[in-house]
Amino acid sequence: MSRALKRLDTLRRLLAHMRERLAFDVPFLLWDGSTVPANLGPSELAIAIADEGVIAALVRRPNADTLINLWVSARLDIRNGTIFDLVARRQKVSSKATLRSLDKRLVLATAANYLFVARGGPWPLEGIRGDRSRADGSEAANKENVQYHYDLSNAFYALFLDPEMIYSCGYFTDGNNDLAIAQRDKLDMICRKLRLTPGESLLDVGCGWGGLVCHAARHYGVRAHGVTLAQEQYAYGKEKVRRLGLEDRVTLELRDYSRLDGSFDKIASIGMFEHVGIANHPTYFRAIHRLLRPRGLYLHHAIARRAPRNDRPRRRPEQIALARYIFPGGEVDHVGMSVASLERYGFEVHDVEGLREHYARTTRHWHDRLLASRAAAEREVGSVKTRLWLAYLAGCSIAFDRGNVGIFQTLVSKRARGASGLPLTRADLYKSSSVPSSVS
Repeated sequence: MSRALKRLDTLRRLLAHMRERLAFDVPFLLWDGSTVPANLGPSELAIAIADEGVIAALVRRPNADTLINLWVSARLDIRNGTIFDLVARRQKVSSKATLRSLDKRLVLATAANYLFVARGGPWPLEGIRGDRSRADGSEAANKENVQYHYDLSNAFYALFLDPEMIYSCGYFTDGNNDLAIAQRDKLDMICRKLRLTPGESLLDVGCGWGGLVCHAARHYGVRAHGVTLAQEQYAYGKEKVRRLGLEDRVTLELRDYSRLDGSFDKIASIGMFEHVGIANHPTYFRAIHRLLRPRGLYLHHAIARRAPRNDRPRRRPEQIALARYIFPGGEVDHVGMSVASLERYGFEVHDVEGLREHYARTTRHWHDRLLASRAAAEREVGSVKTRLWLAYLAGCSIAFDRGNVGIFQTLVSKRARGASGLPLTRADLYKSSSVPSSVS
């Protein structure tokens, strides 16, 4: 028997052993066409391993970067299913306990067999070393980081976002609602929480493709101003404002939030705060406080990690990979830190609403829509980017579904003595999910 066949035989035995001990009911399809278990049907779910260099690479560097490179190059793939299908097959058992139960001799023998095998290629993301971003809060760094993510391609985002191009957590008033309804209801909920009234001024910090500012102007009669650092978002938003005939009520600006002037009755930040960076939170909150009129309302909508035992941030491998390949400069705090910062910089907190399960649904919709448009996505941004984003969106949905990460909307006012001006109850927020008629 040749060395290659001996390696393959040892690997088959290890995979069979792992499936039994790790309660991982997913078969494997190997590069020679053999399967574990044997006689696997052609339509069954399986993890496909393209060549023995995949195993060699995992033996030498068993980390998130290796897995991601193998995934985006399709050397490690899923046949007849998705990441969600793999997760559903894995039993809920203690990883540490099951790993300890493995036959260590078989593990070491397999690893030794592949230790000096060439890892092969390609490695399409390997040129991105370390944390590629700067998060010093400067306008140049902010612009570079934002444009890396958002200027990927408007046509690409259109493949999986709703018709209004809303790239933040939807609000599912009914679990059966589609993405378009959930995003419309989210925009309306934001406007109701801010108690927008005709003639007021609204600032949207990180306005994306203009969804909120246009919605607020059309249905609530406000004068809305949005800022973004993404060139393609800005161009799309300007055209949308023109197309809807809102030039007299909506303005957009390609500008960093820290360089804004003026005073606004209401301010919203929807899914932008994650880009600021924890070290730059004081600059951010001071800017919002400066721009908000006395007793004005600010809605803070942001992803949050679970609170650690202490406030020293510990970045997990998946968080490092996310910042490296998807969201350069991105960092998230926990909701307690956000609330403390808001109070520390002159705001009174009125409401905090958790939307974790809403975001699990939203990101699942995005994943499924992108998967359904996979061929078009590959034509637009290539197969590597498409596979990277499918893994990213699936990972986000799973993380929110499991409660590993959360998202909160926090409503605050600029602190002042006396009455806040808000209703004594919150019944008005939830009495209806219908969007009001357009304001002429």
